[in-house]
Amino acid sequence: MLNVVSANWESMPTQVVKQNRMIAAIDIGTNSLHMVIVRIEPTLPSFTMIAKEKETVRLGDRDLETGELKPEVIKKAIACLGRFQELAKSLEAESIIAVATSAVREAPNGRDFLQRVETELGLSVDLISGQEEARRIYLGVLSGMEFNNEPHIIVDIGGGSTELILGDSQEPRSLTSTKVGAVRLTGELITTDPIGDTEFQYLQAYARGMLERSVEEVLTKLQPGESPKLVGTSGTIETLAMIHAKEKMGVVPSTLNGYQFSFQDLRTWVTRLRRMTNVERAAISGMPEKRSEVILAGAVILQEAMTLLDVESVTLCERSLREGVIVDWMLTHGLIDNRLRYQSSIRQRNVLKIAKKYQVNLEHSDDCGGHSQRVAAFALSIFDQTQGQLHNWGKDERQLLWAAAILHNCGHYISHSAHHKHSYYLIRNGELLGYNETEIEIIANLARYHRKSPPKKKHENYRNLLHKEHRQMVCQLSAILRLAVALDRRQIGAVSRVQCEYLPHVHEFKMLIFPSKLGDDCALELWSLDYKKGVFEDEFGLKIVANLVNPGSVNFT
Repeated sequence: MLNVVSANWESMPTQVVKQNRMIAAIDIGTNSLHMVIVRIEPTLPSFTMIAKEKETVRLGDRDLETGELKPEVIKKAIACLGRFQELAKSLEAESIIAVATSAVREAPNGRDFLQRVETELGLSVDLISGQEEARRIYLGVLSGMEFNNEPHIIVDIGGGSTELILGDSQEPRSLTSTKVGAVRLTGELITTDPIGDTEFQYLQAYARGMLERSVEEVLTKLQPGESPKLVGTSGTIETLAMIHAKEKMGVVPSTLNGYQFSFQDLRTWVTRLRRMTNVERAAISGMPEKRSEVILAGAVILQEAMTLLDVESVTLCERSLREGVIVDWMLTHGLIDNRLRYQSSIRQRNVLKIAKKYQVNLEHSDDCGGHSQRVAAFALSIFDQTQGQLHNWGKDERQLLWAAAILHNCGHYISHSAHHKHSYYLIRNGELLGYNETEIEIIANLARYHRKSPPKKKHENYRNLLHKEHRQMVCQLSAILRLAVALDRRQIGAVSRVQCEYLPHVHEFKMLIFPSKLGDDCALELWSLDYKKGVFEDEFGLKIVANLVNPGSVNFT
């Protein structure tokens, strides 16, 4: 009987980790570009901060009519990233992991900007969703603060979005992202200096209205009697902590980690900031350069969040998205298996969660699992048996194939007709956590091409794959997925396993089909295989010869 293991993609051996690995993480934010360089200490496992860099570029200052990133801002950002890259290389960082958030996500030319970064600098940037950003912020905060299994709400106020996260050091209970940020609200809502009363009241009401849904989602995930602590991260809250500390103690502490200020203190500062001009705000002791322009909007967002959450104080954590990117890298490279262990299977669990949401057949009615898991097992089996012969894809691509196989049929949730196209849209917009936008696009395309037409350049979804390598991956792996789907045509687990052999001298691909039950001729599966094999044959330039194994002639289990 075929052993279907949904986590097969994780079973590859973890590489031996060398000591003192240097990794750089870059966060391309709406207000600033940040980089941290850390030394990984795998035996602990933990990391030590080696260097920090920040530059205020204001990608969020977009063209008001088109919403596009401005050419001069793009030029400034690329120059900044080039400097970051040079510093990372000088400190012998072996990898640079870069992520882009709301400003790039929302700009019509955001992907063009990332393409230019890759072309000019050779730097690949992951475009991540708001929820994925929240997940990595949670990882970053957990790496620098002990929650003691008690509920904490994290608020991260960025330039273009605000993330609210509820967690207790285990699974995040709620991950939300709202389109209110210090740069965004300043640009859209503040036209007077100092701000007029009417404008200020509208700023408050707008921030509160936008945050309400996120706050409601977070609060509904609390258990009766729980009173969570509020943790604040990122520029706005760090600045408020700095100016508060400077005034109270006359000096900014060497670390703001764990620094606390009250809701009442915040309200006092909001009242003071709204009465000042930008020049006066810039002169406040402890105010970083350029932060004065956006601090009022950021402080109002925090004030409204604290009002809605009904909390009395906020505690600062200096770790956030950048550190979360590092933790996520450590997880995907098998370097963490202690209190963050649950995160290592974040991808797998979220794929299964989406599958359940769209009523994909995952039921274990027999030893073989549901239809999607059988298809996934066949797809991985064919992938493994053809690796190094028909293709050279590795464990990362194998995992994307697994995800697509599990989700290939989710389009049935909308309609049976053209369900492969519906699968594409559901996966594309399903908030798959643990993946970047490119990986989600690849999974969605793989599912899209499990039936009917093979990939074509005229298809918009196929054109969304900007790299030739990604298009080739979709062509080859979707051809494998087609065969896997055919092998479970009746969706009853009729085929127990498949044995493949490639004969290069005659360009022939032999498939031995092993039935699960004596006497089952698997006629429908063999017919389906014959019907679907053309795309695989064209893609790999060979001929498929499929034969059913006579149970009496072969001893198999």
